[in-house]
Amino acid sequence: MNKVVVGLSGGVDSSVAAAILHQQEYEVVGLTLWLMKGKGQCCSEGMVDAAYICEQLGIPHRIVDSREVFQANIVDYLVAGYSNGITPLPCSQCNKTVKFGPMVKYAQEQLGIDQIATGHYARVNYDPELGRYQLRRAVDSNKDQSYFLYDLTQDLLAASMFPLGKYTKSETRQIAAKLGLKTADKPESQDLCLIESHGSMQAFLDKYITPQKGEIVNQEGKVLGQHDGIHHYTIGQRKGLGIAAPEALYVIGLDAVRNQVVVGDRHSASQLDCTIGRVNWVSISEPTTPIRAEVQVRYRSSAVPATVIPLAAARAKLVFDEPQFSITAGQAAVWYDGDRLLGGGIIEGGGEMGR
Repeated sequence: MNKVVVGLSGGVDSSVAAAILHQQEYEVVGLTLWLMKGKGQCCSEGMVDAAYICEQLGIPHRIVDSREVFQANIVDYLVAGYSNGITPLPCSQCNKTVKFGPMVKYAQEQLGIDQIATGHYARVNYDPELGRYQLRRAVDSNKDQSYFLYDLTQDLLAASMFPLGKYTKSETRQIAAKLGLKTADKPESQDLCLIESHGSMQAFLDKYITPQKGEIVNQEGKVLGQHDGIHHYTIGQRKGLGIAAPEALYVIGLDAVRNQVVVGDRHSASQLDCTIGRVNWVSISEPTTPIRAEVQVRYRSSAVPATVIPLAAARAKLVFDEPQFSITAGQAAVWYDGDRLLGGGIIEGGGEMGR
């Protein structure tokens, strides 16, 4: 019998992933990572629901204390980023360093099981001609989570299964209800686990970063207002600036050295290109010449046409066909060919403003 370790957060998606594999006669072991104290699907509440699901399915349940790993790789990473005027994306970092990597290691070394599965909406297959695993968008475009998985290596993709990739969210709910799973009607998690636990990102950051008042300035350096900490702002932000101006102003820069929030009009917040660091080539090996692709610079943004120019030291330059609004350092840029995820990385900074 095939064996698989299923990551259980206590939500409906991971519950159904485990149930589907159990129905397919896999020998399933549920695994929950204890990431932090408090409420939320990754915390105490989630562990209880995950344990209940394992009872319902009649499968063993393991809990691994991952709080130190989470603190070092996510909490410290976020705090350092926001302190330096960067808006980090914790989910992709968490998937590789906190979830998939440790889960595969635990499964293989502690349980002797080669495969893991999660409730992510994505698909993976092996292309023998390319000799690489292909990461693809989920069938449900509204729930597709491949964007957050761009940093997974070939070894991790080889060991990973995504049972929900071919289902829509409503179909997942229907399966859960049909099987009578406790989590069938559990509300969708709307925010990052840190926000769920602390109430807001600002509350979380204020726990670690002492707010320091400073100036809000325009591109010419003219003081337009005051802020109470650059970590409370992000690129592209319009609301909550507290500035009276004849035109709409957006945050276009966060200067940690001067402790300034820089604002400008929408044109100033749009850019034609940007540089990308920590690039991971996924479905294809790193090209030696520029390629055309559709690039997504935020999870909920549309993929837009661009040229991807490979650079040395796991970096790349993106040149968009049209100026893009709110390109934010610390967020992920991920590029696709249709539904196939080619690669991605962390935005280091923008270049030329839109014309």
